[in-house]
Amino acid sequence: MAKKLTVVLSQGQSRNPAKRNLEEEIVAQLLFEPNIDVTIIPHLYDLKTDGSGMLCLQGISGDFVVLAWLFDRAARWTLDRNNISGKLGTTLLVHEEDDDDELEDELEDEQAADEKDRVQDSREIPNRLIYCIDLRVSNSPEAYIDEVKRIANELSNDVVQLGDWLQGSPTPAQAERFANPTNDTAVGNVSSTNVSPTNGTSQNGHIPEAPEAIDVIRLDQPKEPTRIEDEGTRRWYPVIDFSRCTNCMECIDFCLFGVYGVDGVETILVEQPDNCRKGCPACSRVCPENAIIFPQHKTPTIAGSPEVASGGLKIDLSQLFGKPQEAGDSVDTAVRERDEQLLLAGRESVGKEIGLSKRQTEKSNEPKDDLDALIDAVDDLDL
Repeated sequence: MAKKLTVVLSQGQSRNPAKRNLEEEIVAQLLFEPNIDVTIIPHLYDLKTDGSGMLCLQGISGDFVVLAWLFDRAARWTLDRNNISGKLGTTLLVHEEDDDDELEDELEDEQAADEKDRVQDSREIPNRLIYCIDLRVSNSPEAYIDEVKRIANELSNDVVQLGDWLQGSPTPAQAERFANPTNDTAVGNVSSTNVSPTNGTSQNGHIPEAPEAIDVIRLDQPKEPTRIEDEGTRRWYPVIDFSRCTNCMECIDFCLFGVYGVDGVETILVEQPDNCRKGCPACSRVCPENAIIFPQHKTPTIAGSPEVASGGLKIDLSQLFGKPQEAGDSVDTAVRERDEQLLLAGRESVGKEIGLSKRQTEKSNEPKDDLDALIDAVDDLDL
């Protein structure tokens, strides 16, 4: 039997008709696929850790695909913060700017000489694949259907190859016996001790009833999806990308609202997510490794889009090709945003007196050689 793939569709926060139609069309077509199970949940980012939606996701033991209105990086680490982790599966359905990242490759080569220990390096990752696909990549449901089917076929082929490697391919005699069984216990056969070979009746003259345990599956009939009902309102909290985080603790020093904490081995975590001030991404701006994501922020860099990160310098590739960029130094902006939230909470503003490490302060005064090099590289592309 082919391996079944679970596909989770995370619905958008709004009831936009175009979004709803796209979601329903994707679900409707996937339900006709015999080897795919579909689960529909409210928006992934809004789910509570102990709610039915997240418990449902935690119950998935194998590979699965998540379709969400989030950058794939944001979806992956939102799952991770709720103890749903695995190896990142490769999807071919990505934003256009994800394909042309020669500049990113160049800067990554420069960074290779200065590798740091990341939190993810010390964690055990379950041996399964999680595929995260952004529903904003295409308006065509067929694009998502084709990609999910490609993933399902890829995983099914992997299972077949593994089975052949472990057990060896069946011999011709075994294949023939499976195709034409001779024993009376083969699937679909009725015991010869109870049924007459001439008229199909039992020895006492009664026609045997069909076994209740045998279900006939109509492949032209769709299955029903698993639906998790709406669980609450919109949320706002940071998500940590542990593949980038170095556990420097600058976020816990900077945030004055008790959002961050540490676990039993002194690793940073988002301990009180609902303490976060709605709309405030200040801690993300001061993170030297660009490891803090606010999935609902309007700026792609902060929301989890692909970006070039070099020595704490944030460069959103999409901004190089026409998207608006926020003005001002990121640290200054973060301080201003934090002070605004402190005042709204009835507290006093603190400016740069609290929570800015010496490393961050010195960084703002360094010459931005990386930025100059990047601009020169863009000029050479003659866009």
